[in-house]
Amino acid sequence: MQPAVAEPPAPPIGRAYQPSLFQQSSNVIPIESYIPVEPHTKPRPAGQPAVKRGAKRPRVPEEQGKLDFLAPAPPKPRTLSTTVEAVIFCDAPVAVRLHRAVAAAIDWAMVLLAYGMFLFAFTQMGGSIALNKTNAMVYIGALLMISFAYGLTWALAGTESMGMYCTRLKVLTFDGFPPDRKQRLMRFAGSALSMGTVIGTTWSLVDEECLGWQDHISRTFPTPREAENLTLIRK
Repeated sequence: MQPAVAEPPAPPIGRAYQPSLFQQSSNVIPIESYIPVEPHTKPRPAGQPAVKRGAKRPRVPEEQGKLDFLAPAPPKPRTLSTTVEAVIFCDAPVAVRLHRAVAAAIDWAMVLLAYGMFLFAFTQMGGSIALNKTNAMVYIGALLMISFAYGLTWALAGTESMGMYCTRLKVLTFDGFPPDRKQRLMRFAGSALSMGTVIGTTWSLVDEECLGWQDHISRTFPTPREAENLTLIRK
């Protein structure tokens, strides 16, 4: 009687099994083969100098041309017709001497008008105008004080004087910007110095850009207010 052969156990029903659909092929290259391998260098014997390798040549075809770009030229200062470097950097023109003289004449007319009103009030209050040495010094001092107060008022107000307003002039810095209060005060001090020494006023007659002491001290200059109204412009 032959012994009974035991049957293999049945696979569990609860877990499905899917065999591989692709067979392993010898053409598949593993990713590890793409990892770069560091070159093996032999140790340099002691006392032997190191061999310098030549610089790598750029991978540029020989038939390809090269463009030679010139370096940008450095900015040069603006020069006048006499090759003298200009101190004014903006393009606004400087008012001519006649234009500035008309503005100064109007300002002095305003000062004399205020001085006349002072003398009129002095006589109405019972004072008498006697021309002697003492009174002359008082009258001259009063004239200087009125003119000083007139110019200082416009400087503190941060605007142009009555003469410059009537002749349509404005004050700009050498860079082309409106001056601040400090520059206006410096211009007023330079104008007082120019009038007191007379040399500062006549300096504009020999200056290349018709600038006086007050212009160089404050680094400001008068220019026509509107470009389309340049009836008096230096050629």
